[in-house]
Amino acid sequence: MDIRNNSKIDQYLKGPFRVMLLLIPVDIVIFFFSVQCGIILAVFIVLCFTFQTIGYYYSKNEIMKECMGFVFEQGQVQNYLIHELPIPYALLDGDGIILWSNAAFQKIAGSNKGKHLNQIFHELNKNLLPSDVSHTISHINYVKKEGEEEKKFFYKVEFTRIRIEDFSGEDEECYSKQMMKDNSLVAAYFFDQTLLKKYMEQNENQRMVIGLIYIDNYDEVMDDVDEVKRSMLVAMADRKINKFIQNVSGIVKKTEKDKYFVVFEQKYLDKIKTNKFSILKEIKNISLGNSMDMTLSISFGINGNTYQENYEFACAGMDLALGRGGDQAVIKDREEISYYGGNCEVVEKNTRVKARVKAHALKELLESKENVVIMAHKIPDPDAMGAAVGLYRLGLSLGRKAHIVMNEMTISVRPIVEALRKSGEYDDDMFINNEKAIEITDESTLLIVVDVNHSNYTECEQLLDQTNTIVILDHHRKSKDMIKNPVLSYVEPYASSTCELVAEILQYVSTKPKLRPMEANAMYFGILVDTDNFVNKTGVRTFEAAAYLKRNGADLNLVRKMSRESMDTYRIRSKAISQADILYQHFAITTLIGIGVDSPTVIGAQVANELLDIDGIEASFVLTGVEERVYVSARSIDEINVQRIMEEFGGGGHLTVAGAQLVDVSLEEAKEIIIDTLRIMKEKGDI
Repeated sequence: MDIRNNSKIDQYLKGPFRVMLLLIPVDIVIFFFSVQCGIILAVFIVLCFTFQTIGYYYSKNEIMKECMGFVFEQGQVQNYLIHELPIPYALLDGDGIILWSNAAFQKIAGSNKGKHLNQIFHELNKNLLPSDVSHTISHINYVKKEGEEEKKFFYKVEFTRIRIEDFSGEDEECYSKQMMKDNSLVAAYFFDQTLLKKYMEQNENQRMVIGLIYIDNYDEVMDDVDEVKRSMLVAMADRKINKFIQNVSGIVKKTEKDKYFVVFEQKYLDKIKTNKFSILKEIKNISLGNSMDMTLSISFGINGNTYQENYEFACAGMDLALGRGGDQAVIKDREEISYYGGNCEVVEKNTRVKARVKAHALKELLESKENVVIMAHKIPDPDAMGAAVGLYRLGLSLGRKAHIVMNEMTISVRPIVEALRKSGEYDDDMFINNEKAIEITDESTLLIVVDVNHSNYTECEQLLDQTNTIVILDHHRKSKDMIKNPVLSYVEPYASSTCELVAEILQYVSTKPKLRPMEANAMYFGILVDTDNFVNKTGVRTFEAAAYLKRNGADLNLVRKMSRESMDTYRIRSKAISQADILYQHFAITTLIGIGVDSPTVIGAQVANELLDIDGIEASFVLTGVEERVYVSARSIDEINVQRIMEEFGGGGHLTVAGAQLVDVSLEEAKEIIIDTLRIMKEKGDI
C-alpha cells in the first residue's frame, strides 16, 4: 500500500487526541470557577484519553488489514483485467525490449518476454518509439503463420511513454529493476484494423471509373481507305475497344462515330496500367489498306466525390490528351495526372476551319479591348519573338495600342529587335519590361501568351493575375500546369512553330493585315529555327505559311544573315558535341556552361539537334547551366518520346522536341539525375 495513503489513515485516527488536547486549557479555566467541576472534567479527559489510546492501536491494525485486503483484491482484479484485455498490450523498455505482455498480445506474437519488438513486427523499430512526445501512432502489416497457411493482419499501434514519476511505493519497487536509462517505460497497444482495411479496399475497388475514348484521326483515316473497307475498319475498331473494356467487366457505349463512353470498377485500373494501355497499340495495328495508322485518346476520371465529378475529371483529361497530340491515355485523379503512351507523332490537320474560327474570335477580342500586351516565355527565341511581332502588327491594324514584354534580349533575337528599332517605324514602347507591363495591364487589357502554355515559364507570371482576358497561342503539348481559364486557347501540337499558327491567323482575319518586310523576316526566322531549316516537324501547312511570309516581303538572304553565329559560339557548340557521352548506345548527353555566353539555351538546342545527326543516336540531351538553373534541351527523331522524359522534371514540349528546367542543382548533379531517370524508365519499359 502507498506510504502516503498509510500516513493519511494515521492522521485520521489521531484526530480525537487533538480534540482532547484542546480540552486541557478549558479544564484549567474551569478550575478557577469550580474546583469540583474541574476535577470531574479532568477525570473525563483521562478516561477518554485511555480508551482512545487503546482503541487507536486496536482499530489501526484492523483498518490497515481491511485496506490491505481491499487493495490486494483490487490489484488482483486489475491484473486480471489487464492480462485478459482483448486488446493486445505490452510494456517495453526504451530500447524496445518486451518486459511484459498480456494474453491477447501473446496470442498473436507467442512467448515474447525479453525479445525486441522489431524481431516480431519488422516494421516497428526503435525510431518509432515516442521520445520527447508521450504518444505516437504507427500502422503495420503483420503476417502470421498458422500451420502451412499465412494470414495477413493490419494493426494500428499506439505507443505511450510512462515516466517513473507516475509510480510510487510498491509500483516503484516492482518496476525499478526493469526501468530503462531515462527511468521510463513504453506501453504498446495493438488495434486490429484488418477488417476495416479490407472493407475500405473493397469500397475503393468498387468505386466507378468514368472514361472517354476518342478516335483522334477518324476523318483522315476514313479518307485514306476505299469506301468499301470503311465499315470494316470501323467495325474492327469497335470490336477492339469493346473487347478492351469487356476484359475489365466494364460497359462501353458509342456516343458518336468516333467517341465512346466507358464505365468500370476501379479495381481493374491497375490491370490496365500494367498492360500500359495495350489498346493504343492494337488500334494502330489495324490494317485494311490504310496507309495512316488509327490512333486513340483515352481519359479516365477517378476518386471524385460524385460520378459527375469523375466525368468532369475525364473531360479535363481528354482535353489534355487531345492537346498533347492524341495517341495516349490520361488518368486524372483529382489534381494528380498520369500519362501513358503518346509515342506517335501528331498528324497534321488538312482542314483550316479551326484556324479560321480562332482568327475570327481573336479579332473580336482585340476589338473589345483598349490595349494589347504580348508575352512569350523567359529567354525568348526567334519563334516566340516572330509570333509576338506578327500579333503586334495585327493589333496595330485594328487600331489598338500593342506592347511586347521582353526583359532580356538574347543573341538569337537581337538581330530582329535591333532591326525593328533601327527602322524608326515603331513606337519606343513597342518592347517593355516587366515593371512597365505590370503598370499598364488591367481588366481592359488583352494579354496574349505565345510559344508557351506553362504558367511558370512565362516572361512575367504576375500579368496572368491582372486580367481575366488571356489568349494562348502555342505549338507545345499541353501540361497539367497550363495557364488557367484562358478566354481563347489555340494550342496545336501538329504545328511546326507558333509563327506558323500566327501566319495562318493573319491570313484569315477579315481585315487582312499587311505585314511589313521586317515583320515577315522575323516570322520566317522563327519557323526556320524551330524546324531546323525545314527538316523537323514540317508539313504542308508549314510551307504554305512560309510562302505567305515570302509574299509579304520576307528576304531569305537577310534571314540567313540573322541566323549566323560568332566563331566563339561555334567553338562552344563544337566542344559540347565532342564531350558528349553515349548511353545505352542510343542516347547522347552532354553539358554546356552558359556563363559569359549570349543565348546559351539556344546554343544548347542547336547542340541537341546536331547530336541527332550521329548514326545510331535516337535521342539527345543537352544541359545548359545559367545562373542557378540548369536548362535541359531534349531532341529525338521519332523513336523516343522525349516529352514524357522531360515531364518527369516538370517540363514538356513535343514528342521529338522538349525541354525542362532544374533549380538549385549543379550541371554534374543534373546530368546524374537525367542518367538515373533514363535508366529507371528503360527498366520499366517506358522508353
